[in-house]
Amino acid sequence: MDTAEFRKRGKEMVDYIADYLEHIEKRQVYPDVEPGYLRPLIPDCAPEEPERFEVILQDVERVIMPGVTHWHSPYFFAYFPTASSFPALLADMLSGGIGCIGFSWASSPACTELETVMLDWLGKMINLPTQFLAGKDGEGGGVIQSTASEATLVALLAARTKAIHRVQSENRGLTQGEIVGRLVAYTSDQAHFSVEKAGLIAGVKIKEVPTNDKFAVRGSALRKVLDQDKAVGLIPFFFCATLGTTTCCSFDKLLELGPICNTENIWMHIDAAYAGSSFICPEFRYLLNGVEFADSFNFNPHKWLLVNFDCSTMWVKRRTDLTCAFKIDPVYLKHDHQESGLITDYRHWQIPLGRRFRSLKMWFVFRMYGVKGLQEYIRKHVKLAHEFKDLVLHDDRFEICADVVLGLVCFRLKGTNELNEALLKSINDVRKIHLVPCHLKGKFVLRFSICARTVESAHVQFAWKHIVKLASELLKAQSSNSDGLD
Repeated sequence: MDTAEFRKRGKEMVDYIADYLEHIEKRQVYPDVEPGYLRPLIPDCAPEEPERFEVILQDVERVIMPGVTHWHSPYFFAYFPTASSFPALLADMLSGGIGCIGFSWASSPACTELETVMLDWLGKMINLPTQFLAGKDGEGGGVIQSTASEATLVALLAARTKAIHRVQSENRGLTQGEIVGRLVAYTSDQAHFSVEKAGLIAGVKIKEVPTNDKFAVRGSALRKVLDQDKAVGLIPFFFCATLGTTTCCSFDKLLELGPICNTENIWMHIDAAYAGSSFICPEFRYLLNGVEFADSFNFNPHKWLLVNFDCSTMWVKRRTDLTCAFKIDPVYLKHDHQESGLITDYRHWQIPLGRRFRSLKMWFVFRMYGVKGLQEYIRKHVKLAHEFKDLVLHDDRFEICADVVLGLVCFRLKGTNELNEALLKSINDVRKIHLVPCHLKGKFVLRFSICARTVESAHVQFAWKHIVKLASELLKAQSSNSDGLD
């Protein structure tokens, strides 16, 4: 493919993507394929001779689209949103075209400097304390990680290094292995599984702190487990607080937890993967109160801020906490300006070496939507979630299972777990909408998350009518079976 053909095919691909997104609600939201469907549709080996672009594009419809779960369909209400916008898509194209591997300032100065500035922009949008911003001479700063899971791991590894150095300075007779064996990290019993996975990778104990009836960790619960563990010689060093849990969008009590972590020399990391985007709205910023006690904070603009995946933003109060944990400086990566103190080499802030020019997506989106446009988008989703909640509350066969704060509604039929499992199966088998479940205090619960950029009230109303119809059929069948047994 030469430049001339690239121009032609690039325009065709833009048209294909635009058509796909414009007409996505006409596609079945959840695929109707079985495992292994794809292999028989393509050859066993790569072609010896070049194939034409037209044929490949035709095969996208024949091979790929039948197996796609359409996350951007307005009938997709599963998991959490994954962001999509045309400005971000255009920026992603430019990033791919530039194709730099921005591991250091010298490897692409614009890639490094725009990221630093965009993290400051976003930090100001959510009113982060100035300690987390790079500014011109600040000690903190932000970095784009691939996912919130990676941000948690990076924070945990940095906290482990810092804890080892601290304990060794106080007890010079202890080896690093002895210290690691006594380290213990904590998180909510509602936290994302990635926190536990980070502990496995880091080789440290992870303990769950029980939540209250609102599925939130209180300071008293953390204090109790800390005192128990310290009494048997363990060394608490890390706590991951969650703002907007995956299960039900609950919020740990930062104002209670933060002072305890600071007093006990415990690194507090805040995972606000989904909810963090909402903090650009003044009416939701209170949910972040207490962030001033944290050592690191993360959320995903690629979930709810119209910046396409991947773009997970992470801030630290002291960037040396990261660079001291990850800095290895072979001669082939050194450059003339790295000791100047004026620039950032992001390879010292992350696990991989290479990194894409992801800040372009933030720059395009922030400029083309503006803060007001992004706030309107968040508010619309929250309004639609409350519209669905009200529909549920008007049918006394159903119950709401957790507070509805942002764009997630947890609900179920009053009755057994088996009844609700059957309802979810029938919903997803019909494939007109897509939902996923969670467990809350032993109950099987259905999650209804407002996800797509294009979702409107009409889609929410359709979804509720569809759920009610399937629930009525299920309850009728259950009643008939009961009558038959009498």
